Amino acid sequence: MSRRTFLQQTSALTAASLLGISSESRAEPPPEVKKIRLIHYPAICLAPGYLAEELLHAEGFDEVEYVDIAANLSSPYIASGRVDIWVEAAPALVNILASYDSVLALGGIHSGCYELFGKVDVRAIRDLSGRSVSISAYGATEHVFVASMVAYVGMDPRKDINWLVAGSFEDAMRAFSEGKADAFLAGPPQPQELRARRIGHVIVNTTYDRPWSQYFCCMLTGNREFVRRNPVATKRAMRAFLKAADICATEPERAARFMADKGYAPSYAVALEVLSELPYRRWRDANPEDTIRFHALRLHEAGIIKSTPQKLIEQGTDWRFLKELKKELKA
Repeated sequence: MSRRTFLQQTSALTAASLLGISSESRAEPPPEVKKIRLIHYPAICLAPGYLAEELLHAEGFDEVEYVDIAANLSSPYIASGRVDIWVEAAPALVNILASYDSVLALGGIHSGCYELFGKVDVRAIRDLSGRSVSISAYGATEHVFVASMVAYVGMDPRKDINWLVAGSFEDAMRAFSEGKADAFLAGPPQPQELRARRIGHVIVNTTYDRPWSQYFCCMLTGNREFVRRNPVATKRAMRAFLKAADICATEPERAARFMADKGYAPSYAVALEVLSELPYRRWRDANPEDTIRFHALRLHEAGIIKSTPQKLIEQGTDWRFLKELKKELKA
């Protein structure tokens, strides 16, 4: 065993111990590849993806690479093969599934995360008609998510909304904070920051407000070719993510400390607030297919995607690993 491998495995075992995870042997082959590529994006709700790093080492991956992105959209990186597996917001995932055949939806993680903020005179989604909404890029999560919300209340997101493209998620929030936009869909820690600064007010909280709270926000997404070539690696990676989600659900204090210590959250208090509110055990009982169908129907009716919900489900999803892991982890 090389020194590097020894240190990685030792680090994995130490982190697993700190996070309260037992190391157990598995009667299954090792992953087909020793390196897996994920995404680094500053969002506390993605905690399972960061807690999973050491669990992935324990699953047999020698190297875990995090690829930095600017816009709030990971699917193009997965579609291109630059990233193997990560978590994508459901509306953006639906949009990508309609555009690329190289992406697969693999399962859900949790609901919630996003909060739609508006100016004082914007009290409901319908009040956005003719107003401006700041986004990081067309096709980004906040763009497609708001489009789905708008379509749900009978508006046309292509005609009724003025989209202000800021270039990055941080710049999109800045545009709203400076009064250049009427609304902004914020993801943690941004909602906490906006409330602390008393900027705007919440129109929709997807953690509590129906119908959004009924469906997954964040869903496990994989590169189709990676999944095809590496089924064992895919299942092992998903196991790490789902176990990490369980940690967030059962021990939010410990997970929040991990996020703060690693610099993934601005503070322990903010991380704990976010992790304590989100339903991280949702992957165990909710049907991810319902989420794909819900957003696909909204976006199809609005003319944003051409594919029907059933076509996307048939061609762009693979639930077999999730089903196996639910049985294994006694979901």
